Amino acid sequence: MTEESSKTSATRRRPGRADRAARLTPSTQRYRQLSNRFAPAAVVSEDELEAIHLTSLQILEEIGVDFMHAGAREILKQAGADVRDGSERVRFPRELILQSIKTCPSEFTLHARNPERNVRMGGRHLAFAQVASPPNCSDMQGGRRAGNQQDFRNMVKLAQRYDIVHCSGGYPVEPVDLHSSIRHLDCLSDIAKLTDKPFHAYSLGRERNLDGLEIARIARGISVEQMEREPSLFTIINSSSPLRLDTPMLQGIIEMSSRNQIVVLTPFTLAGAMAPVTIAGALAQQNAEALAGIAFSQMVRPGAPVVYGGFTSNVDMKTGAPAFGTPEYMKAVLAGGQLCRKYGIPYRTSNVNAANTVDAQAAYESVFSLWALVQGGGNFIMHSAGWMEGGLTCSFEKFILDCDLLQMVAEFLTPLDVSPAGLAIEAVRDVGPGGHYFGTAHTLERFETAFYSPIISDWRNFETWQEAGSPTAFQKANLVWQRELAAYERPPMDPAIEEELDAFVARRKAQGGAPTDF
Repeated sequence: MTEESSKTSATRRRPGRADRAARLTPSTQRYRQLSNRFAPAAVVSEDELEAIHLTSLQILEEIGVDFMHAGAREILKQAGADVRDGSERVRFPRELILQSIKTCPSEFTLHARNPERNVRMGGRHLAFAQVASPPNCSDMQGGRRAGNQQDFRNMVKLAQRYDIVHCSGGYPVEPVDLHSSIRHLDCLSDIAKLTDKPFHAYSLGRERNLDGLEIARIARGISVEQMEREPSLFTIINSSSPLRLDTPMLQGIIEMSSRNQIVVLTPFTLAGAMAPVTIAGALAQQNAEALAGIAFSQMVRPGAPVVYGGFTSNVDMKTGAPAFGTPEYMKAVLAGGQLCRKYGIPYRTSNVNAANTVDAQAAYESVFSLWALVQGGGNFIMHSAGWMEGGLTCSFEKFILDCDLLQMVAEFLTPLDVSPAGLAIEAVRDVGPGGHYFGTAHTLERFETAFYSPIISDWRNFETWQEAGSPTAFQKANLVWQRELAAYERPPMDPAIEEELDAFVARRKAQGGAPTDF
């Protein structure tokens, strides 16, 4: 706001909601690195948390985890794990696990090509990543459809438009019209050029990891040595629950951790399906799988940045379908946060729901998810905007609704102004008993910034809402995403860097890209 525009008087026209919304577009919002200033909540006592921890160590000692990669088993054997010839099963002395995770850094930075977009992980830091990996996408006009390159690019552009989305979490929708051997080259180069935020590379074979590393390096315009000092890429490593890490995932840990890049180790433990039906049992298994992968990352390179991922939820026992945003999910998120604080490792969780359309279920399950991760001390939030249908669909309208929720979270985390101006004693003195504050200088000076300005929420009275055509949240979100996509501007990139990036992608495509079998 300019100095002149901040000068107001009681006689100045009071702007309407449309005027105010026009000024508060995503491009003019202040980019914020969020910090969670609230004390995290505990869902279990210290004794109960210790019981989960000790059960996890018992699982690792007595039952073990299958490591389906011969090279990984050799690293584990050299470190002191129980690796027997002819078997993929690895058992861990508890002292080995506890000693290995001591080298995990408690905080670190994920670097972007725009330094203002760097993401700090760990501590009280909170960062939101866009939805990732659905095979389908949807919007009000086109309905539900298979992912494609155009929708992929449009979602990436929307993520750039909204500052509350701090980074890419992967492909916001899988563009299945691109051949899988070269898909990663097109997608990662698009993300690197269409946004200036940090991004992710899938661990689906060594070539994809190496290509992702090189694209991230070129995009930042840095040397291999600088990138090794400054983590610039992250990958999600999912264990194949129960108790298994497959070859591509382990190769991903080896490639990323050995180069000091970020590994987010996330078991996929759904209680009643891939984990015990009790939440405590599912958490013990989640913790065992997470500790096994995290310890392995430190055996590859002590001190390599790593994030503990929690994804435990439940399933509908009548249908077997995953359920998210449930009370069980909330309790698992809170307990996962307690475990991460016990180990001093940054915590990844997710904003998820299982709704099939943008309706009340989609809203309240996402609100439950967000409340749990804020209360649980989550640091890095995957699937923050756009996730639908238990992860099977990326919704353009849900992306907008989620951005609204995320911005509300950000405002909720903003401290109260208890300065003399914030306490407003002079305004109270001016108004006195029986008056109102609408026209006071104190109010008018803060009119545009006094309260959160929602993207979707409609606070008009019923009659004016009817006059406007009675728009639903779904309809409003549909209009907003199209408006914001039309207003997208590509962030600048040095022409020499873009030329180098395009040349690398073209060369790798000519070489055939990456294998499609693992």
